Amino acid sequence: MADIDPGLARSLILDELFDLTLYRRLREIQKGEARAVLDRLIPVEVKHFNFWQGFFKRTISRLDFPRRIKLEAAVLVCRLFGPAAVHLILEAIEIHGVQKYLAVWEAYKDGPLGPAVRDVLEDEFRHEDELVSALAARKINPERIRSLFLGFNDGLVEILGAVSGFFAAFENRSTILMAGVTVSVAGAISMAAGAYVASASEREIEKIERGKAAFLGGAAAPETEGHPLGLGLLVGVSYFLGAVIPLLPVAMGFKGLAFSLLAAVMMIVAVSALLSFLSGMELRRRILTNLVVMAAAVGVSYAIGEIVKSAWGVRI
Repeated sequence: MADIDPGLARSLILDELFDLTLYRRLREIQKGEARAVLDRLIPVEVKHFNFWQGFFKRTISRLDFPRRIKLEAAVLVCRLFGPAAVHLILEAIEIHGVQKYLAVWEAYKDGPLGPAVRDVLEDEFRHEDELVSALAARKINPERIRSLFLGFNDGLVEILGAVSGFFAAFENRSTILMAGVTVSVAGAISMAAGAYVASASEREIEKIERGKAAFLGGAAAPETEGHPLGLGLLVGVSYFLGAVIPLLPVAMGFKGLAFSLLAAVMMIVAVSALLSFLSGMELRRRILTNLVVMAAAVGVSYAIGEIVKSAWGVRI
């Protein structure tokens, strides 16, 4: 076992301990269907946790500090938002589980412990996947969740870029706020209309495909949940809420771009952490990507504002 990566060993054991502890904590505050699912998941996690400790010959009984913070945050969210949050978190944990187990399989599939790893993978991919996915499919609409956070993220980054240009070109705070709100409303309407048209077109194509399948006697794909109008409104509202973030410091009387930047960075980190948890993407990479995009938007917009002010003598 000398060729085992100590970091991978510790991470896998801690991840299983986190999942097991979270399931037990959530079971205490849930009832009905969600609690029944957790009752079936907990023995699977106990088995996996014990297996990995034996596999790596390491005993870990306490979560590290970042995972303890993550645990308390997850429990708090589930207390506040109930079963829907539980299902969302279970689905996110499933995504992370798939990623980590595939990494282990690639590392050990050809070794003497390959069969044992396969057993754990089968538990994860069949037993746990069936339990969580079947429940989450009835409670969570991934398209809505994706649209909500992407709309919010787009609104935040785009309006921060616009506000940066306004700070460079204009001198009056009221003008900056008025221009920012105007662009935010226009952007929200545009995003909502775009999402509605795209969703309606997608539904029309699905309808044609289902008709073809029915005519040919084949199995038709299930109809996408949600109405295009609802999806459009969701994207538009989430965009506007994101756009409000960089405008709030201006509305509160703060002068200078730094306050809008600070508010946007704090929210970007929070949203990136949430999207990372839901999608399985590495947190640092998600935050870095968003910060790079935000920095580019701010830099280019501010430069354009300076050019406009110098070239046309804008003084408002």
